[in-house]
Amino acid sequence: MSTDGTRRRGRRGEELMVPRAEFDSYYGKPIIKPPSWAARDIAGYFFLGGLAGAGSVLAAGAQLTGRPKTATALKVSSLASVSLSAAALVNDLGMPSRFPNMLRVIKPTSPMSVGSWLLSAYGPAAGAAALCAVTGRLPRVGAAATAGAALLGPPLATYTAVLAANTAVPAWHGAHRQLPYLFGASATAAAAGMALALGPTRENSPARCAAVLGAVAEQVATRAAEHELGMVAETYRKGRAGRLMRWAKALTVAGAAGAVLLGHRSRPVAVASGVALLAGSVCTRFGVFAAGIASAEDPRYTVVPQRASAAAATADG
Repeated sequence: MSTDGTRRRGRRGEELMVPRAEFDSYYGKPIIKPPSWAARDIAGYFFLGGLAGAGSVLAAGAQLTGRPKTATALKVSSLASVSLSAAALVNDLGMPSRFPNMLRVIKPTSPMSVGSWLLSAYGPAAGAAALCAVTGRLPRVGAAATAGAALLGPPLATYTAVLAANTAVPAWHGAHRQLPYLFGASATAAAAGMALALGPTRENSPARCAAVLGAVAEQVATRAAEHELGMVAETYRKGRAGRLMRWAKALTVAGAAGAVLLGHRSRPVAVASGVALLAGSVCTRFGVFAAGIASAEDPRYTVVPQRASAAAATADG
């Protein structure tokens, strides 16, 4: 080995004559390609799909517990939400024919393939449930469709988190364990908000409980995701994503508090609480989307965590 003082020696215990290089990329350009998804389409798709899926679960519960007006309102809301969700997805795909093309095969290892089939199965069930509830006809068909939509609701509400986490985007992939819980909790809060806004006050007791459950679970999942992400969690606290996530927390907590304290007494308060919960869920989905884009655009969030993980593995070895 050369004796030149500018060379590093690899043997243990020897002094490194050259300091470790600071990270940089060519011209500061991103190392991974940021998603080309449009925020309005895909973040809206995340929100609307979650609202539809969780709404079907609450609708089935309302029907079973003798709350017909709330059940009908949620069934119609879920049908409208999943229709808009599918429209947003098709609009982002650019060509409507691309969606049916995804149904040519079933690939369980592909979140996109599974999600496409979920949408295709859930849509007719939600449509039949809403139609039977509004017309009052074919009650047995309506009950079966309500049950089917309720069974498909949770996967529909959370598969988009798996879809996002399956990418190389650091803010999404690094929280792949926590993101489905965050999306599920946010969807629960949104569906509870819809029930509070559309259902009669005398029927909103389960919605108020769901609002509290969703709000608490969302805050816990957010904290767990930030802890798991380490330095990448900065993307959830800074810039546009940080503002959206702070608004999401404030609106969700305020909506849940209003629902619990006065939602059973005052119709205006129940509606306002429901709107706050819906707005909070919107902010959560758009905040998560913005954090992902920010983490993909800054090369530090791709390389620094990988180096830290490699160093930890070397130290353990």
